[in-house]
Amino acid sequence: MIEHQQLRLQNWRLKILQEAQGTRRVAATCRRYGISRKTFYKWRNRYQQQGLSSLRDRPYGPHHCPRATEPAIVEKILYLRQHYHMGPWRIGLYLQRYHEIVIGDSTIYRILKRHGLGRLPHNQAYKPHHQKWRCYEKPLPGHRLQIDAKFLQAIPGKRRSYWQYTAIDDCTRLRVLKIYERNNQHNACDFVDYVLSRLPFRVQAIQTDNGPEFGIQFHWHLQDLHIAHIYIKPRTPRLNGKVERSHRIDEEEFYRLLEGVVIEDVGGFNHKLQEWENFYNYDRPHGALAGQSPYERLRQKAQLGG
Repeated sequence: MIEHQQLRLQNWRLKILQEAQGTRRVAATCRRYGISRKTFYKWRNRYQQQGLSSLRDRPYGPHHCPRATEPAIVEKILYLRQHYHMGPWRIGLYLQRYHEIVIGDSTIYRILKRHGLGRLPHNQAYKPHHQKWRCYEKPLPGHRLQIDAKFLQAIPGKRRSYWQYTAIDDCTRLRVLKIYERNNQHNACDFVDYVLSRLPFRVQAIQTDNGPEFGIQFHWHLQDLHIAHIYIKPRTPRLNGKVERSHRIDEEEFYRLLEGVVIEDVGGFNHKLQEWENFYNYDRPHGALAGQSPYERLRQKAQLGG
């Protein structure tokens, strides 16, 4: 549509120049078409020097902008938005942490909007405050862990599916992950033992949903470890919101990048998952922690407690 309008404008200006040239009456031609003689001579000089295409409108922006964001930075901003669906605030955190680039949120937003990425997908869109659930946080590490099991689709070319067991600390958002081939109480008990061996603090309570993998055998296993077991209300996954939200992060920032990667067995799967767990705990800035990573929040809590 814009190209069509420019073509019509070009032909109209060419018609004016040809008419004035034929009659040699520039003033009369300008009065007829409602333009000034200064504009007429500007068009004629451009046409004589640069040809027909010069009669089209030119952009009004400056030819050089010394304060414009460098193309390499713009490329990083667009990459983080397209691959990880980050907002301006989180993009700014990543650029400052990993590239030592300080750039304002408003500048990042303008770059995203200019490239047609100003709006997130529907499931990532911002929700007004009255639509959000009230956020809570336990005061000490280990006060409560949320544990859940996530079903993973079968790997392309293989019939076998897997289950990801996830434990997240309510206070620090520190996570422990492990893949199993079956979803049952035996593996749930094994995962609890694995979590306790990995965490640097004592666990007082574990919260789960009412899934069969967290049945009576799992419950008594926690009692033997002197850990309280708390069930959430049926059909209320929002009460396990931290672990549910972390699963969405896994989908967006980990499993999406595994597309096309061949994984032969559960051991290889857990190796990849361990790399992601380390990045999440040590390096990934967390929005709910004001840009800190979970281990940075853990160190902060340890210093305050000391």
